[in-house]
Amino acid sequence: MPQKPHKAKEPLFHIAKRDAIVWWKAWGIRIAAILIALVFSGVVSYLLTGENPLRIYAKMLEGAFGTQRRVWGLLQNLAMLLCVSVAVTPAFKMRFWNIGAEGQVLVGGLASAACMILLGDKLPNAVLLIVILAASILAGAVWAVIPAVFRAKWMTNETLFTLMMNYIAIQLVSFFVYKWSVPKGSGQVGVINRATHAGWLPVIGRYDYLLNILIVAAITFIMYVYLKYSKQGYEIAVVGESENTARYIGIPVQKVIIRTMLISGAICGIAGMLLVSGTDHTISRDTAAGRGFTAIMVSWLAKFNPIFMVLTSFLIAFLEKGATEISTAFGLNESFSDIITGIIIFFIIGCEFFIQYTVKFREKEAAK
Repeated sequence: MPQKPHKAKEPLFHIAKRDAIVWWKAWGIRIAAILIALVFSGVVSYLLTGENPLRIYAKMLEGAFGTQRRVWGLLQNLAMLLCVSVAVTPAFKMRFWNIGAEGQVLVGGLASAACMILLGDKLPNAVLLIVILAASILAGAVWAVIPAVFRAKWMTNETLFTLMMNYIAIQLVSFFVYKWSVPKGSGQVGVINRATHAGWLPVIGRYDYLLNILIVAAITFIMYVYLKYSKQGYEIAVVGESENTARYIGIPVQKVIIRTMLISGAICGIAGMLLVSGTDHTISRDTAAGRGFTAIMVSWLAKFNPIFMVLTSFLIAFLEKGATEISTAFGLNESFSDIITGIIIFFIIGCEFFIQYTVKFREKEAAK
């Protein structure tokens, strides 16, 4: 007796790539994810501390916007994170995974500190600042172009290469911090040129960080125009889509890789200068403070758009400031602030799945 043909059973659901959705729907999903994350964080906070979640969120707002000084501190953190995020963006858009921004920022800061310490009493301040800027850009660019050359010429793994360069930069900074430490052997450089302010970026009015913010705003706008409207920005996009296609239409892929990483490293060097010469006025192995890694998330969440990075950088800076205030106000350790920040960032990253993909359930079989 002939057997009936076996019909494969369809799965209950499957995941499919979503067609491009309009920008306001994408941002609607992200805002919904943030609201859900806040609710979830409130529940976790209540279970761990017994505090009213609304009071906790009020403290977050107070930590970020409670005083004028806190607002400027928030804007400074936003600007520095945004600067590093803008720096890694052209490389990421080219699908060159530059994980070495932390080290590039550090060597840029190290170059700034070296100029301040060695040339602070030898050059007029205006000339010294020009030298600091040039040295920081050169240091960051050189640190970035080394893995770029190896990737372009010999197809090495840029992710591992740039990551390892971070550790070399950290050890270099540690060596010179010990060499320049005050008092000798303390392991801390202290405030450089405290008396003369040689090599310090000038203060505009009463606002210590305003110049930093303006410089980063200019870099962000220039990078947006560069990526969107310039020929080199077009070449970066084509190389990112397909190196073979780029070669076919006559784009020099090796040249584009090296040039783009020079730009990326140079901007990281500027970030290092802004941190050392414009903010901390000292150098340590923690000067970059993890911004090189956080910038990866900021750039990715903004879809490599420098203008959208302003929003994502603001969100991350706000969460860090607010979560720190929660820990201080309620006598908790820093781990609690990391928990709250991690939960919210997890929801934000997770919502990208629903922007890129859709879940389709199995249709019911028609009644026979």
